[in-house]
Amino acid sequence: MFAYFPGNYVWNLSVNLAMEMGARIGEVDAVCRPLLDAAAQGDDAGTPALMEAWERQGDTLVELAAEDESRGRRLSAGEKLGRAATYFLTAERMQAAGHAPRVALYAKFLATFAQGVALAEENAERVEIPYEGGHLSGILTRALDPDGSRHDGPAPLLVQVNGLDSTKEMLYRTGPGAKLAARGVSSLCIDQPGTGEALRLHDLHAVADAERWASVVYEHMAAREDVDAERVGLLGVSLGGYFAPRAVAFEPRFALGVAWGANHDWRAVQKARRAREGERPVPHYWEHVQWVWGAGDVEEFFEIAEHVHLDGVLDRITVPFLVTHGENDRQIPLEYAHRTYDQLTASPDRELVVFTERTGGSAHSSVDNGSVATDLIADWVAERLGGVVA
Repeated sequence: MFAYFPGNYVWNLSVNLAMEMGARIGEVDAVCRPLLDAAAQGDDAGTPALMEAWERQGDTLVELAAEDESRGRRLSAGEKLGRAATYFLTAERMQAAGHAPRVALYAKFLATFAQGVALAEENAERVEIPYEGGHLSGILTRALDPDGSRHDGPAPLLVQVNGLDSTKEMLYRTGPGAKLAARGVSSLCIDQPGTGEALRLHDLHAVADAERWASVVYEHMAAREDVDAERVGLLGVSLGGYFAPRAVAFEPRFALGVAWGANHDWRAVQKARRAREGERPVPHYWEHVQWVWGAGDVEEFFEIAEHVHLDGVLDRITVPFLVTHGENDRQIPLEYAHRTYDQLTASPDRELVVFTERTGGSAHSSVDNGSVATDLIADWVAERLGGVVA
């Protein structure tokens, strides 16, 4: 994994995520070089300065995009706004849950992302799914025909769900959506409870029984004329590597499942982190997980976390299932990938792929080289949902 900040895994992870979303190395260097001393102080210290630096670079791109647009250069403007949104999100996700300035920055991020998508004419349609008095928001990327035009008619669909601290926009930028579209498969990246808009705007917290919201998502999308209800799969990244298998186990209408990072026993991961074993994904970690799960304190959070594991669940899955993991994952032990695979005893088509130093993508959820994983996932899903891989 690219290590801009020596010894600071959490800050390095954020840089790798930004680059996977399309950050340019010169802009990354301009943002990060003044932060080297701050990063040396630890994960939590210096995050307000980090926010200021990433936001400043994003603001510059917004100004440059406005200059492009004034000259009628809409596509160039859209590309710059896309990167600006990435920088705003990189800044926002690294802040403490109660850090007041992140609220305005998140709103600016959403507006900038939407404007950039519109100007660049991206294959990205906003979807809102009613849920518990609010809604779950998503980004739908429509399947393409071999000539590159939008597919007209029902298409297979892969729903993609976040991890602990990602958002639908991160999934849209880093996930296999565009590759799936080229293979004739649509994809929907959603902010499920505990993530993105669901958490920040609707106060919807994560739940261990992921099928509660996954079934609602399935039914909403299956009712659309552009979705083939018999060919809807579910992918989860990072902590989604718990949510997706759990949901597929209890919602048999999903046609397949993918764990992009096998988060088989998240309760054990939390106990290890409490003992200062294993890396954390974000600064201010314990405040963040309490926010995500709606816990009043750390002890209540650990009571919730006791239920976040897949033991005794996976033998319910009777559809194809793909498990991927990086051999150098510093957040989730590789042994959990083998445990998930071994317990998929009723799946007629299970596969475990471990990314190595040779293949690339060996870090947590392939954050060091996402293309390796997204190629594999797009091909595997398309082969089973009736897409095209040649």
